[in-house]
This record gives sequence, C-alpha cells and structure tokens, in this order.
Amino acid sequence: MSDSTIGTQPPSAPTLAYYAHLAWQRLDPPVWDFFEGGAGHERTVAANLEAFDRIRIRPSMLSGVVEPRLATELFGHDWAAPIAIAPMAYQTLACPAGETATVRAAGHVGLPVIVSAFAGRPFAELAAHASAPLWLQLYCFRDRATTARLVARAEAAGFEAVVLTVDAPRLGRRLRDLRNGFRLPAGITPANLDGADGYADPASHALTEFDSTVDWDVIGRLRASTRLPVLVKGVLTGVDAGRAVEAGAAGVIVSNHGGRQLDGTVAALDALPGVVGAVGGACPVLLDGGVRRGTDVLTALALGADAVLLGRPVLHGLAVDGSAGVLHVLELLIEELTDAMVLGGVASTSGVPRDLTHEAPVSRRAAPPADLYAGVADPVMDTMNFLNEITVRHADAISFAPGRPYDGFFDTEQIFVYLRRYLDHLAAEGATPAQIRDAMFQYGPTAGQIRDLIAASLRAEEGVDVAPESIVVTVGCQEAMFLVLRAIMAGLDDVLLVSSPCYVGITGAARLLDVPVVPVDERENGLSTVDVESAVRAEIARGRRPRAVYVIPDHSNPSGTTMPLPARRALLDLAARYDLLVLEDSPYRLVSAGARVPALKSLDRERRVIQLGSFAKTVFPGARVGYVVADQRVTLPDGRSGLLADQLAKVKSMITVNTSSLSQAAVAGALLASDGHLADLNRDTSAHYGHAMRRTLDQLDRHFPVEARERLCVRWNRPSGGFFVTLRVGFPADNAALNRSAEEFGVIWTPMSYFYPAGGGEREIRLSISYLTDREIADGVARLARFVEAETARQTRESEQQEDGKGRLRR
Repeated sequence: MSDSTIGTQPPSAPTLAYYAHLAWQRLDPPVWDFFEGGAGHERTVAANLEAFDRIRIRPSMLSGVVEPRLATELFGHDWAAPIAIAPMAYQTLACPAGETATVRAAGHVGLPVIVSAFAGRPFAELAAHASAPLWLQLYCFRDRATTARLVARAEAAGFEAVVLTVDAPRLGRRLRDLRNGFRLPAGITPANLDGADGYADPASHALTEFDSTVDWDVIGRLRASTRLPVLVKGVLTGVDAGRAVEAGAAGVIVSNHGGRQLDGTVAALDALPGVVGAVGGACPVLLDGGVRRGTDVLTALALGADAVLLGRPVLHGLAVDGSAGVLHVLELLIEELTDAMVLGGVASTSGVPRDLTHEAPVSRRAAPPADLYAGVADPVMDTMNFLNEITVRHADAISFAPGRPYDGFFDTEQIFVYLRRYLDHLAAEGATPAQIRDAMFQYGPTAGQIRDLIAASLRAEEGVDVAPESIVVTVGCQEAMFLVLRAIMAGLDDVLLVSSPCYVGITGAARLLDVPVVPVDERENGLSTVDVESAVRAEIARGRRPRAVYVIPDHSNPSGTTMPLPARRALLDLAARYDLLVLEDSPYRLVSAGARVPALKSLDRERRVIQLGSFAKTVFPGARVGYVVADQRVTLPDGRSGLLADQLAKVKSMITVNTSSLSQAAVAGALLASDGHLADLNRDTSAHYGHAMRRTLDQLDRHFPVEARERLCVRWNRPSGGFFVTLRVGFPADNAALNRSAEEFGVIWTPMSYFYPAGGGEREIRLSISYLTDREIADGVARLARFVEAETARQTRESEQQEDGKGRLRR
C-alpha cells in the first residue's frame, strides 16, 4: 500500500465493494477483523446493510435534472456533498500516513473529517494537511483531565466541532478480536493521548478508562469547557434525541457504532425517521452506519438525514492506496450519488422529497450486499481452517487439537471382510446377482439401503425401538444436522437452543441456514434443565418459538461433561411441557469404557427426541456414514401429515442425493459382524481411549501439582469418557497464545472460545486425547506446563506495565 499522490488512476471495476475485496486481500487477517468485525454475532453489522437493501427508490420521470446540486451548508460551512468521514481509530494500521492521508483526500473533495480520539497521527499534523473542516470525536473518559487535554489540543489545531460518542460506556464484545487475541502492533499508538502504555489491548483499555457512570449532564459540562459546538453520536431513539437537544447538542448523529457495540440493536437507518421526528428541526441530524452506495446517501436524505457519515469504505481505500485510495472511494460515492439524483429526478440534496422511498416487503432471503452469503464470513467458519493451518505449519508439534479417532485398531483388510459379509447377507435374504450389483453400483434409495440393520442395532445396543422407515442414512452426522435444521425450523421466529460451550458443527450449520441460536451456559456438571427452561421462557416472552434444543449428553464435545439420568428425564419432561424437540448427538457413547447412562431416545415416550448418529467412531471415519432417527409425525405446509424422516429424505435428495452405497455396505458388514452390538466391536478401542484419558489426567496431576495450580490459576475437569478435557488457565487462551504455544513450546491445543456461540471461554483450553500415544501425552503435557508457566508470567508483566501506564496517564 502507499500514500500515493492524489489523483492517480483508480483500479478497474470501481465500486466500494471492490475496494473492500482489495483491502481484504492486502490487510493482515487480524487487522481486517479489527476493522471489519462487529460485536457478538454481528447481527447489527448485517442489519445496517440490510436496512438499505430493504428501501426502494421511486424516481420522478421527466424532471429535467441534468446537473444536480450536491453541495450543502451545515454548521456554517459549505460541504461539497452531504457526506463526512466517520471517526475511526488507529488508521495507521491500514496505512502509515493514517489519518493524515484521509484528511488530505477529504480536503481534496471538500468533505469534513471526524478525527478519532485514538487517531494515530497528531492533531497539529492533520490540521496542517486539512483543507476541509476537522471535528474531534471524544469518549467519556473517567479522567476528565484526559478529555480536557484532547479538547484543548484540538481547539489549538483549529478543529471546528466536538463529537461526543455516547454509546460506548465500554467496548462491545467483539468475538473476532477475542479469537485473534488482537493487540495493537508495536508502534501503533494514539498520538494525541499521553503515555504509550496501556493501549495495546483496546478492549481492556476501554474497560478501565471509559466512564460508564456519566449521564446527560456530561454534554453541559463539555459545552462549558469549549467554545466548539458539541454533537452527540450514538443516538437510536427519539427519547434520547430529545434529551440531547435539551442538553444543548448542536447536532445528533444516529449511529449504532457500526454494529461494534451492542449486537442486536436496531439498524441506524431504521432508527433515523424516529430521531428526525423527535428533533423536529432543532438541529441537524446525521446518519452513521451501512452507507456503501450513492443510492444509500440519497435514501438517508429522503428519510430526513441532513448528511451521512462514511466509515469502513474509507479504511478500505486507505489500505489499498493511501490518500489516493480514499480519494477514489469518496469520488465513487459522489459519482454514484450524482447518478442516483439525476435518474431519480432530484435536483438538490437540500430538497429530497420524503416520498422518494418506500420499504420493500421483507423476505426470508434478502439479497446479500456483497458477492457471497454473509454466513461464510462468520468467525465460526474459520475455526477448523485455523487449526489445520497451525497443525500444518508446526508439523513437529504435539497436537491436542483434532478430535479424530485413533486408527491403530483399524485393519485395512477388514473393509473387504465387511463388504463380503454384507454381500453374503443380501444373497441370504434372497437378492439376485443383478439386485446385488444394483445395490453396490447404483445410487440407491435416498433414505438409505441399510436402515433395517441400523434399526436392529439401535434396538440391540441402545434399547431404541424404531421402525426402519423412521431412519435416514446420511453423509456423516454433519449432513444429518443440516437436514434436521432445514426441515424443522419453519419460521423466522423459530430458534435453536444449544448448550454452551457447544460443538461448532451445529452452530455453523445454523448460521448457514439463518437459524437463530440461543446458547444456554453449562454449569460445572453440565447442562441444567432449570437454565434451559429460563431460556425457553425468555424466548417465548420475546415472541419467538423455541423449536429445539441440541445436546451431546455423553462426554460432550468440547467440555467432556455427561448428563446424569435425572437431568435427562427432566429435559424430556421440559420438552413435553413446551412442545420442544431434542436433538441428541452422542458420538462417544459406544467408544467409552464403563456403564452408560440410557440414551435420551431410549427414554423418549412422546417422540420428542431426534437422534443424530455417526459411525465415524464406531466403524471407521472414512466411511462418512451417519443417520437420523426421526419418527415424529409432522404437519406439512399443505395441511397433510407425514413422517419427519420422509421429509428429511426429500431435503437430502436435493443435496447429496444419496449416501455412498459402498460406504453403507462397509458399515452394514460391521453391524452384521457384531450382531448390532458395536460396543463389543470396539472393546479394544474403548480401552485405548479410557487409558489415554487416565494417562492425560495423571500427567496433568504430575505437571501441575496443587501449589502450581493455585499459583497459575489452573484447574481441569475429569471426564469419565470421550475424547476431551477442559483446562482452565489464568490468561487469555486465544489464537495469539496458541501461535506462541506452537512456535515456542511445540504443543497445540484448541481455544475453548471457539465453542461459545455468544462469547466466553476466553481462559479455557480444550485438550483432545483420542489418538496420542503414551509418550506423546507425557511430552505434550510437559510442554503444555512450560507454556502455561511462561504465558502466565508474560500476562503478569503486561498487566504490571499497563498499570504503570495508567498511573502515568493519571498523573
């Protein structure tokens, strides 16, 4: 990237979306996530964009508009267009010139810039390069002297207004930054705040330095301390807008902080008309959030805004080509606004008719604003790729990350034995050679051709008595999740409850299917029915329908907990009371030593449980065969009723068509060889997993004696089976820490934060013990212990440095 001379030629395909694509290619992934990410599940980020997609323009024909007037007068200045640059911190992450490059470009086209309190370039330097108004953005700092110094420096540099951000008593929970362990690189600091320490972790700094106790009186105090007009940014309701005006605000900025504060808030555009009505012309109203096209600017003006703020696209242009990139972004937006006004029959930005727009009907699948469906960019989609990348890059490291089965007991020749066993079974059942050949070489029925054998195995092994017709054979359990969610989630208000932490496969499937997920936090001993009921009642109160709850009741992934029998019965009672379905996924039951708690499906008397199964652990992973037990009677959209399994088969016919006949045959042979008792087939494997679990727990005891556990704030659970142990530590166990663990200590693990749908688990580690040898477990835990010691010391040093920096800042 560069801070090129203003006026260089823009890249081809000039749209703001194209600049976003180029910026994504050029920026380091953690920096891209810092700029682009939002709070929580980023619903508000999406809502800001979707709101503009929902509004349609009704153009006026034969209006005679040739050269529309874009210029507008606000706050005593003529703006070239009703557009200003939103405040954005640390622009030096995108380009070394940072805010200076942005100011130069904005001045070239005559647009104001709101400079963040956390700008990376000094106010005086920005003023020296400015040829358009500069405004100062402020947060409510606890230290009022900090605020006073910022305002004084901005005034001395010639800034013309102060913008007080009121929606950030603390920073929102930004999951991308948490997963990346984002910290500012060396040399990136706020140039206008005293003291260089304490700012490396933006979220931690905000937590300690932002004042959450302030009220509306802060506006009066700020006005009394400066001759500059004070605007209020972060207003989303008419009530708050009225309070801002009463407090003397010179302007109101409708904003949800670009979706970076409270996830789930109203889109800025949707809040705009109410704010405009409440202000009643007492002061200008600006809109911030979601502007990506010239038509968006025109839409905001039609809904009552006096101007808009442009945020992330400016960063994209800055990352691509410095000042020239920002200039091209601004010129594109102005050109698009000009086109929209000419084609819409609007002569001036000061006279946009209020009836220019109308809201299109809401559809379940609104067109996405970018080239791809937004769900593919969800952070949950990156978890496995990131772990694979770490594993490949550090091939010599001992990895406690992948939960893959141990393959030491798999015999290659056994596959042929299983196939032959199934072929003999078909012949014994009376199938002709032609029928057998067809069973092996054709697609076969969509619902599967070994359903009778799976039903017999469930009856023999689990006490689950269902008809073969209620089973659908799937391509692994992951397909089973997709089929079930797609079929049972009937409306926009249907939600899926999941235990938290939760297996990412189900939350990823839900995200791709636009199914809202409601996490229910597990307690130390697993999921509590009391907590599930509270979540159910809360969703009902919100007007939504809790449709199903997903659980791994046995040795769950990732926490390792097992649901006791009373809790299982209580969950089924709860499902009956609230008309819930229970999605039961228990891949580790039959490969864990010891007595088993009855499966939920075996206790199901009212057909509340949909059982999701897989043969990956019990036969062999490469078969990629799973199944769904769906014996519920359901009502179809046309009023008819049918078996849920039949409807799942319809959905499957449009996805994978069928499950591999050869894979089904291999699994069928294993079922026949064991008379359906797969636990007997896996006795040696189960013993291996049990030994590996005990070995891991013993090594943890050895390398973390009681004294060390207390000093390091380390503890772990003791699962009775399965593949996973949860280790709690005293430092953020994020991607950055994982990188250090792999590079410096040669041990890999999984951050538990991956598995918390609404955030959490930042100081937890998942250890998978399934395929490691005794020596690898011993060496791996020893390396892990050294890493924990070093990381704890590192965290202590950084905390002390941060406290020193805060002390200097207060002084």
